[in-house]
Amino acid sequence: MDTFVQTLSAPTLLGIAAAAVAALLFLIMALRLHAFVALILISLITAFATGLPNGEIVKVLTDGFGSTLGSVALLVGLGAMLGRLVETSGGAKVLADTLVTRFGEHRAPLALGVASLLFGFPIFFDAGLIVMLPVVFAVARRLNQPVLRFGLPAAGAFSVMHVFVPPHPGAVAAADLLKADMGTLIGVGLLVALPTWFLAAYLFGLWAGKRYPNPVPELLSGGALSVEAPSNPPGATTVIATLLLPLILIFGNTGLNALATAGSLDAANPAVVLIRLFGNTPVALLISVLVAAVVLGARRGRDPVTIEKLLDSSLGPIASVVLITGAGGMFGAVLRASGIGDAVSGSLADLGVPVIAAAFLIAAILRIAQGSATVALLTAAGLIQPAVAAAGYAGTDVAAIVVAAAAGSVVVSHVNDSGFWLVGRLLNLDIPTTFKTWTVMETLIGVIGFALAVLIFTVL
Repeated sequence: MDTFVQTLSAPTLLGIAAAAVAALLFLIMALRLHAFVALILISLITAFATGLPNGEIVKVLTDGFGSTLGSVALLVGLGAMLGRLVETSGGAKVLADTLVTRFGEHRAPLALGVASLLFGFPIFFDAGLIVMLPVVFAVARRLNQPVLRFGLPAAGAFSVMHVFVPPHPGAVAAADLLKADMGTLIGVGLLVALPTWFLAAYLFGLWAGKRYPNPVPELLSGGALSVEAPSNPPGATTVIATLLLPLILIFGNTGLNALATAGSLDAANPAVVLIRLFGNTPVALLISVLVAAVVLGARRGRDPVTIEKLLDSSLGPIASVVLITGAGGMFGAVLRASGIGDAVSGSLADLGVPVIAAAFLIAAILRIAQGSATVALLTAAGLIQPAVAAAGYAGTDVAAIVVAAAAGSVVVSHVNDSGFWLVGRLLNLDIPTTFKTWTVMETLIGVIGFALAVLIFTVL
């Protein structure tokens, strides 16, 4: 693919992308074709239509599918196992009862959202969401209320932290490109992330829960419990410690990486390498599953055969989630390999608008065109880098520009974004409802985040 040169014009490529998205929605929503099959079919047709070399099409498809599965399948699979152990031990119910008792029924979504904000500081979006879902589902069941009332505030919390606040990779890489001070960016990122979450995720989640009263899915509980609940469920502290374990391990990796990047420690030190290995997200979740199997399984009187059956039962329900998410990554890879992203960025490079607005618009259009928030953010940062340097921006101004680009990179999550499929399937939403809830929430996060970034850029 390194030798492939796209000869189609930018308007033609954008027209193909728009037609592909429309066809995908028609196949899934009108013809009721399974999303996994529809995504593969449309990815193949789009690759042909954009002129990708015939001999390379399958490689682009499988590389896009495989790279997405490499980051998603392990997280979802191990996270589902951890969730199953928490659920069947009675721990999720215990923690849900504790949260409701401490904060009250009306403040339960707020409590879950604040907890997710704290967990989301060092943890990637998908890993944090998977860890929190058992508690989200248990609270919703405990109060007999729609899952979106609790799921959207939690998912939105992980999203805003992942998008706006270092040490998450997109913000860190954009800061490096634009020479933003990391400490200043963390401060500006938090100033934007917290009110954005309250408005776009918490308040919107409360409304969406009333508007779309979807029941709590049985995804992480594996359906009806195949084993009797233990008579000695773990305490809330034990459950919290179990859920915090992967987050602490991942945070250790993140912190050491930040210190190594800053030159404060030797990244090649064997002890540092080993600790970072344990803090790698799949390894951290694996360790947590093994610990949970003992603490929430064996110590609750479960024998090894029962524990093995519990873990096995957690994988069946998430198979569709994993495959559809991988196929979504495949579609996004085709859009990127075809040159659609390059065509969009080239046509927008000379926009006669303020730099901070250009950062948002370029990132937003790239996000809509090819799906990847990281690609959109880094491309936008690269395109505006000369303008930022020429204008002599520094301090909070540069940080605000980074946040504006990050805001653009999150808007309009739709069918070419693997996160669209991941959240929709985990919360058991159909395609229209996913658009009306998740896509709207992500767009609100982007628009509100951009408005706050402009306010900071103007005032501070």
